Amino acid sequence: MILDILYFVLGVGLIIGGANYLTEGASTLARRFGVSPLVVGLTIVAFGTSSPELIVSLTSALKGSADISLGNVVGSNLFNVLAIGGVTALVAPISITRGTLKREIPLMLLASFVLSFMVLDRVLDPTATANMITRSEGLTLLAFFLIFLSYTFAIAKGHPGDSHAVSDSPTSYPLWLQLLFIFGGLAALVWGGDLFVSSASSIASALGMSESFIGLTIVAAGTSLPELATSVAAALKKQPEIAVGNIVGSNIFNIFFILGTTATVQPIRAGGIGVLDLVVMTAAALLLYIFALLFGDKVIKRGEGFILLSCYIAYTIYLITQL
Repeated sequence: MILDILYFVLGVGLIIGGANYLTEGASTLARRFGVSPLVVGLTIVAFGTSSPELIVSLTSALKGSADISLGNVVGSNLFNVLAIGGVTALVAPISITRGTLKREIPLMLLASFVLSFMVLDRVLDPTATANMITRSEGLTLLAFFLIFLSYTFAIAKGHPGDSHAVSDSPTSYPLWLQLLFIFGGLAALVWGGDLFVSSASSIASALGMSESFIGLTIVAAGTSLPELATSVAAALKKQPEIAVGNIVGSNIFNIFFILGTTATVQPIRAGGIGVLDLVVMTAAALLLYIFALLFGDKVIKRGEGFILLSCYIAYTIYLITQL
């Protein structure tokens, strides 16, 4: 048990460290060959920040731990909106841009509805034998992701100062070091993902917990640590508006790209993830939207942040009572 916990912590460290080095190496290498900062920001950096969720969900599905795979995404989306959004708003009220309010948050809501529709086969069709995200549904999610990426690229291209772009003056590394970052980062991601999923399953078994509970809580929080660190740091630097883009963008990526990729490689059987979990995930996205619209000032205040965080605590307590 103690060894499993150590492996779990080591896995988290390898995943986060691997993602950082992979992103740094790939982005500096791309710019060495003349790829624009905008393209780097929209593709390589975006993929790098989502790679912890991707590697955990994909590894879990391939190892037959589908509840960890799906629970990781549903739990991460809940953690992003309720916990990270709540904590960030408590640190500093979050300003939301008109574009985020009109485009990204509604798209996050759409992604939540689409996922719920795909997962709840037995609710929507009583003749269905199981709740499952099939390969064809995975490809559909990837199609949504490509549309989202194309649209985001078009919007960002029209705004050169967009936050998706990265600096034109990256740290200069020799070519061998850039390649070492890339391959070392990939190796750390794969090894860390294997340790993370195996130890999470072992801890769940040892404590008599379901894999869905582990996926929705501990695994989800672990893979969302980069988003938490980024959002809190932005709030402390008096730039809390960055947190919303981080949260919303991550949630869209999680559903369309990560689950889309995972289900295309290995169909996901949703055993322990139920109606309530998907309803809470969708309701959290809707609550964020309502708070952003409230009073017409496009600001999530500290009181609203407290409500978001309280909702996450209440949901976690409910999950614990169901063990």
